[in-house]
Amino acid sequence: MDLGLEHVLEGIRKSKDWLLGQQHEDGYWCGELEADSMLESDYIFMHTLLGTGDRGKMERAVNEIVRHQNDDGGWSLYPGGPSNISYGVKCYFALKLMGWSADHPRMVKAREWVLAHGGVTACNTFTKIYLCALGQYDYDAVPAIPPEIVLFPNWFYFNLYEISSWSRGILVPLSIIYAKKPFKKIPPEQGIEELFVGGRKNSNLHLKWDKKSPISWRNFFLFTDRMIHWFERVHIRPLRTIAIRKAEKWMLERFEKSDGLGAIYPAMLNAIVALRCLDYSLDDPQMIRAIDEFEKLGIDCPDGEPGYPTPTFRMQPCFPPVWDTAQAMYALGEAGVSRSDSRMLKAADWILSKEVRMKGDWAEKVKNCEPGGWYFEFNNEFYPDVDDTGQVLMALNCVDNPRERYQYEVCQRAINWVWAMQCKNGGWASFDKDNTKMIFQYIPFADHNAMLDPPTVDITGRMLEMLALYGYTRKDPRVEKAVQFILKEQEPDGSWFGRWGVNYLYGTFLVLRGLEAMGMWNHEPAIQQAAEWIRMVQNADGGWGETCGTYDDPSQRGVGPSTPSQTAWAVLGLLAAGDTRSDSVAKGVRWLIQHQHEDGSWDELAAGRNGESYYTGTGFPRVFYLGYHLYKQYFPLLALTTYRRAMEREAEEAA
Repeated sequence: MDLGLEHVLEGIRKSKDWLLGQQHEDGYWCGELEADSMLESDYIFMHTLLGTGDRGKMERAVNEIVRHQNDDGGWSLYPGGPSNISYGVKCYFALKLMGWSADHPRMVKAREWVLAHGGVTACNTFTKIYLCALGQYDYDAVPAIPPEIVLFPNWFYFNLYEISSWSRGILVPLSIIYAKKPFKKIPPEQGIEELFVGGRKNSNLHLKWDKKSPISWRNFFLFTDRMIHWFERVHIRPLRTIAIRKAEKWMLERFEKSDGLGAIYPAMLNAIVALRCLDYSLDDPQMIRAIDEFEKLGIDCPDGEPGYPTPTFRMQPCFPPVWDTAQAMYALGEAGVSRSDSRMLKAADWILSKEVRMKGDWAEKVKNCEPGGWYFEFNNEFYPDVDDTGQVLMALNCVDNPRERYQYEVCQRAINWVWAMQCKNGGWASFDKDNTKMIFQYIPFADHNAMLDPPTVDITGRMLEMLALYGYTRKDPRVEKAVQFILKEQEPDGSWFGRWGVNYLYGTFLVLRGLEAMGMWNHEPAIQQAAEWIRMVQNADGGWGETCGTYDDPSQRGVGPSTPSQTAWAVLGLLAAGDTRSDSVAKGVRWLIQHQHEDGSWDELAAGRNGESYYTGTGFPRVFYLGYHLYKQYFPLLALTTYRRAMEREAEEAA
C-alpha cells in the first residue's frame, strides 16, 4: 500500500466519525475499563461473606473467571502474562465457593500450579485477609493493619497522608476489618485446605524473616508486626474504640460527593465489608448506597458478547469518563473538529460541571490553595488528580465555550492548583505532593506494591505540554525545574519509564511531546537518543508494542505485539522529536491505516485469548494493569492528525 496523504485524511475522517458516534447524549465519552479475574473472584467472595448477591450474576462471573484461565492452570495479571499466585488462589477459591469440585479437570490443573508455586502462604496480604474472613487462614498470621494508624498526627513520620491516596482508601476500611475480624463458616467441601503445601497444619503461615540481611527494614517492620500481634492477643488496645470510630468517620466522609469510597473497586469492596463489621444492616441507607455504587461497576452479558458467546458477568475497577472525555476532545480538536461544534461544546459543558470545588486529601500537604482540577471518574471530589487536570485543560483549549469568562476562571484556577501540586524535585505525581518516603514499601502489609505516589516523568511531560498551551515557557523557573527532572530520569538507552501506561513507549512519547511543546531543540542528544530508541524497537510489521511484563523485566522494554495505542504513541514520540521523514514514521502510519476497520475503529485483541484485549494501561506496576477500550481509538486519531499536520507544514515550507 502506497501511503499518500489522501489515505491519512480518509483514516482521520473515519476515526473522527466513529469517535463522535460514541459520545454519550450528556456530552461525555466513557469506554470500558477492563481488568483481571481478581475482580470477579473478589465479587464472589464479598457476596458469599455477606450472604447477598444475585446468584445468576455470580454464576456468570464464574464463566468470566474460567474464560481467563491460562493453559498452565493459573490466572494472570494481564492477557498473555505469567500466572500469578494470589490470583490462582483467589480464582480457585471463588470456583469452590460456587460449588465446583476439587476433582474438576480445571481445578486439578489450577491446584497443581498453585502448589508448585508455594501454595496459599505465598499470597499477598490482601488475599490472606479475605481468606481469614471465610476461615481459610489465621488472622494472627497476616500482617497487622491496626486502625490506630488513623490516629497518627500529620507531623508523625508515618501517617495516612504519607501513603498514596489509593492505599488510604483500601487500608482504612481494611483496618476496621482487621480489628473486627469477621468470620463466616463455610462447608468443608468449599475450603481450600488442599492449596497449602503439606497441608495447612504443617505450614508456617507467618511471613519469613530476611535471614540474609538480619539488620534490615524488613526485619524491623516484621518485629514491629509481631509486637502488634502480641498486644492484640493480650488485649492491650487502649485506643481501639477511638481509632475505629475515627476510621468509620473518615470513611463515611469520603462517601460524600463520590461514587463509593475513592470510586475504585478495592476501596469500595472493603468499605462494604467494613460497614457490616460495624453492624450496619443491609437495609441501612449507607450500606444500600455502597452496594449500589459497587454493583454499577458490573457489566452483565447474559447472552454473551462478540468473540465469546458464553454468558458472562465482569466487574470494572472504576469508570473513566473524565479521562476519556478529555482525551477524546483533545484528539478531535486536533483533528480539525470546529472549536464551536455543538458536540464539542456539549462535552466542554459536561466536563466543566465536574470541576472540583472542595478540598480533599491533597490539601493535607498543600496549604493555602484554592480547590481546582478534575478527577478521573463520574464523581470523586476528594481525589482530583494532576494527570486528569492537565488533560482536561488541554481539551478545553480546543473549544470556544460561550461561557468564555467562566471557562477562563476555571482554567486559571486549575493551573494554579497544578503548580501548587508540583513536587520538590520539579516533577508531578498523580494525587499527592512529595509522597516519596520509600521506607514504607517495607511495611509487611505493603506487598501490594502501591504504597507511594512519587512524581513521574509521564505526568510531568503532560504537564509541560499543557502549560505550553497556556503560555508558559522555560523562562519560568518552575518549568525549567520540571524539564531538569525529566532529563535526570532518562534511561541509559534513551527511553523514559511509563508509570501510568505500558510502559517505556508511553513514558517516552509523553516526555518528548512535553519537551517539544516547551521549545527544546530536537537535535539535543537526549531527544535524538530517545527517537533512536523508538526506531530501534519498531516491529517488523511496522507497528510497535510492549507488554506489561516490562515492569518485571525492563530489558524487554519496547518488545511486544504491535497495538494501535502503542504504535500511535511511538509515532507521536518520533514526530515530537522532529522525525517526520524516516521509514519508521511512514511504516508506523501505514500500520495504523492498514489496521483500521472500515467503520473507523481499531481493536487490540490478543490472539487466542477468547476475545481479550491487550492491556496498555497501568494501575500499579507489577500488580494491576488496565485495558482502556478507547485508548486504541483516540490515540491513533491523534497520531494520524499530528502526522498530517507535519506533512502539510513541510509542504508549505517547501513551497
